[in-house]
Amino acid sequence: MPGLLRGIARTAVVSGTATAVSNRVSRRQAGRWAAQETPTAPPQPPAYQDAPPQAAPAAPPADDMGSKITQLKDLGLLKEQGVLTEAEFEAQKALILGT
Repeated sequence: MPGLLRGIARTAVVSGTATAVSNRVSRRQAGRWAAQETPTAPPQPPAYQDAPPQAAPAAPPADDMGSKITQLKDLGLLKEQGVLTEAEFEAQKALILGT
């Protein structure tokens, strides 16, 4: 049962991170396209508001270092691919390590 809960928690963290990153990339790309269409017009502030921050998911048990290492490797891959910025990487790393 603990393995199942750990798997569900890991999926929730990855899914939440992927959703946040996807939304951020979409907003950034929409801004670039808008700037290319009307280069003489001053940039308009977005007509939407950012979603309120989500509550941090429950951290896996502290003794499960293998799970933490896997999560850190996944974060490292996302950072290398350019999906996460340095600040986002550091924030997620701090959540995983509990610092």
